[in-house]
Amino acid sequence: MSCRLRDQVLCGTMQRASYLVLSFNIWNTKFMPVRHLATAVGKTKQGDDLPTFQYVGRKPRRKDRVFVWGYSYTGALGIPSFVVPDTGRKKPKQYQLTPYRLDMDEKISSAACGYGFTLLSSKTSDVTKVWGMGLNKDSQIGFHRSRRDRTKGYEYILEPSPVPLPLDKPQSTRVLQVSCGRAHSLILTDNEGVFSIGNNSYGQCARKIVEGEIYSESQLIHRVNRFESRVVQVECGQDHSLFRTEQGEVYSCGWGADGQTGLGHYNVSSKPMKLSGDLAGVNVVQVATYGDSCLAVSSEGNVYGWGNSEYLQFASITDLAQVNVPRLLPFQNVGKVKQVVCGGTSCALLNEDGNVFVWGYGILGKGPNFMESSTPEIIPPTLFGLSDFNPNVKVSLISSGLGHFAAITNLGELFAWGKNLRGCLGTGKCDDQYFPWRITVPGEVVDVACGVDHMVALVKSLT
Repeated sequence: MSCRLRDQVLCGTMQRASYLVLSFNIWNTKFMPVRHLATAVGKTKQGDDLPTFQYVGRKPRRKDRVFVWGYSYTGALGIPSFVVPDTGRKKPKQYQLTPYRLDMDEKISSAACGYGFTLLSSKTSDVTKVWGMGLNKDSQIGFHRSRRDRTKGYEYILEPSPVPLPLDKPQSTRVLQVSCGRAHSLILTDNEGVFSIGNNSYGQCARKIVEGEIYSESQLIHRVNRFESRVVQVECGQDHSLFRTEQGEVYSCGWGADGQTGLGHYNVSSKPMKLSGDLAGVNVVQVATYGDSCLAVSSEGNVYGWGNSEYLQFASITDLAQVNVPRLLPFQNVGKVKQVVCGGTSCALLNEDGNVFVWGYGILGKGPNFMESSTPEIIPPTLFGLSDFNPNVKVSLISSGLGHFAAITNLGELFAWGKNLRGCLGTGKCDDQYFPWRITVPGEVVDVACGVDHMVALVKSLT
């Protein structure tokens, strides 16, 4: 090779290398944090007064968002265009298979999913504190007057609509929690007790049963005032209700033919009655129900159960199909229990170490070959993101619908598994999910509510 040709090759190679280095430096500088950007440019020209550009900071202010997904035809997702299409889409959107943002100006603090309907609440000082959407044939989300005929009400509510409460002090009272059953709802306030709305055929609204009562278009909102101390948690089962007081006592009412009220052989109870059995003298810190089974956790971390046991829910203590009074469940090797949930045929618990255990019948989260268990079995923590790179990951909250589960980790990540009825898992498909699957949500998930065929998540989001 001639000297001239060699010099041309070397020169071209050096120019390309310089161009690559320069391009990398520009790209690298452009996306550097502010403090690194100032340092990098300062080294180029010392002493110059350079402008500082503010990019996204380490602790940006996050917005409170609500995301919904699953079956949309009932209006439970609160997106009217899914049911009545906007211009441009010819057909209604039957399923929303991934999380979809529900635009609301209010900061939502509690959510609950019933059988085709949803309740949202906010700890606001405004008059409106609760919003309902979805199926309303039994007035389970209150009376919503028709715009065309003021004497009629809507049976389907397609967007979040205010649920007026008969509060004595609306400015100072806060709504702490909402809960939904098959066709009734409970609303817990901080200083005005509990309100119940919807179907009361079995006394689940804690008021006298009226033979032949018509619940459609009912404007009745009942205040429940039959407890020895203040109620701090409410839970709706399918057709029954549970109330936990600050003294650690549990009351129940409603349909109890499967033992779900825990009141012995009471088939129907319209008056909240205190539970005894193995719960007598026990300080209960959490209760759970959704179908016809119930669980409770004591301050010592023990688990108690009652109700339907056709699917091995309480097979650890009986071979019978039901348990009529609360019984201590002698679970071994689960540690101190922090939280319990139960669906239609399966149950789960979360211990203080952040481990999830499942039992009962159905898709439990340990693969297609593990469909039933009479005792709690741990779901491997690696399925929730635990690894050598993330050694501190653990589950901080669990939730259950009728046939599926959800879990939130301490990193704000959401996982779901179980029966994917009408796309309720949010995985982007309708296939059942046999292992916990991470659901893509743009932000940090702080709470989640599961229904029969839809879900709602409360999220701290940057968008």
